[in-house]
Amino acid sequence: MLARYFELAERGATLGGEVRGGLTTFMVMAYIIFVNPAILSFAGVPALAGQGPPFAATQAATCLVAGVLTIAMGLATNYPFALASGMGLNAAVAFQLVAGLKLPWQAAMGVVLLEGIAITVLVLTGFREAMMGAIPLALKRAIGVGIGLFILFIGLHSAGIVKPGPPGVPVTLGDLTTSPVAVAVFGLLLTLWLQARGISGGLLIGILASTALAIVVNRVTGGAAFPAPGQAVLPASLVALPDFSTLGAGLDLSVFARLGFIIAAVTIFSIMLSDFFDTMGTVIGIAGEAGWLGPDGKLPRLNRVLLVDSLAAVAGGAAGARTGLASVVTGGCFLLALFLAPLAGVVPPPATAPALIVVGYLMTRIVRDIPFHDLDEGFPALLTLAMMPFTYSITNGIGAGFVAYCFI
Repeated sequence: MLARYFELAERGATLGGEVRGGLTTFMVMAYIIFVNPAILSFAGVPALAGQGPPFAATQAATCLVAGVLTIAMGLATNYPFALASGMGLNAAVAFQLVAGLKLPWQAAMGVVLLEGIAITVLVLTGFREAMMGAIPLALKRAIGVGIGLFILFIGLHSAGIVKPGPPGVPVTLGDLTTSPVAVAVFGLLLTLWLQARGISGGLLIGILASTALAIVVNRVTGGAAFPAPGQAVLPASLVALPDFSTLGAGLDLSVFARLGFIIAAVTIFSIMLSDFFDTMGTVIGIAGEAGWLGPDGKLPRLNRVLLVDSLAAVAGGAAGARTGLASVVTGGCFLLALFLAPLAGVVPPPATAPALIVVGYLMTRIVRDIPFHDLDEGFPALLTLAMMPFTYSITNGIGAGFVAYCFI
């Protein structure tokens, strides 16, 4: 029955291969279980502590949403795409909406819901694909690169490698002799070594190894290296019931009343663009590598992929997965991870920082395809990717690039 439903024979797939592909995909993506709560709860940013949702509740929501929607993706499309929180979108929600616009995190979640509804309408009407064709390719790539630089900068700050400078200096080099920085550098070197050798799950392995080192260092220093409660200490148990304390209670749709119609509309639009380009770029890029694109360069059943998509799409095609059965396996692993909240809470910010830095690098690689030699497209693209990290705002980058392109 499984073989017939998922068309294993037609795709040249086997049951064992799909299970292995699904497990490999989970290993590659599992870092999001630790990184997404760290970003949204502002771990490693003392000045913003308490402004985000609780870490444990965010970890549970991350696993639940990734698990349910990845299974839905596999069943609805029969493609091995897996869904998880977007590394561009979560940074935008945390640092643009909460830290920048001073929205409570509940209202920021409301913005995400509204942009999700807007994207669903655009997909159902076919307008989303038309929008993709209307925006210059250079700006599409620049948005992805800019988000990557933004995430990389967040990672460097979480690691303590960079810090706010003295008066007159926006940013400067951190104290490289501290234990947290040493842990982050160790994790970064290990992660890069694993990634360079194509080892699956390199990001996750780097996080776990850095956390283990942080626990040892914290014990040797008597808790002085990582003084935050619960971080870098062995938990009383490795498993626990998931924390759903914010389920149904973490939503506030008052963004228009809080910001005014124009600012709220622009904010929702900018978040939608971040979501928009993240998904389309990833889906089309991976589908091309796997040979799933049709003769016209389009992905069959693309609208189904876009309809199920919520935050970001990641595929396991490179791991050998060829059908939606692999997505069902990956989603099941995320649901099992719901019960690992005590382990996730142990991870200190310097242990997740290497993953942010490497993910930022991966997102910036498409910079080579931006035609900087052409002033008409190159300068707006440069303005887009530079303004995001320099102003700590994805919206500012998108707006600056669009205005510059129209003016030129």
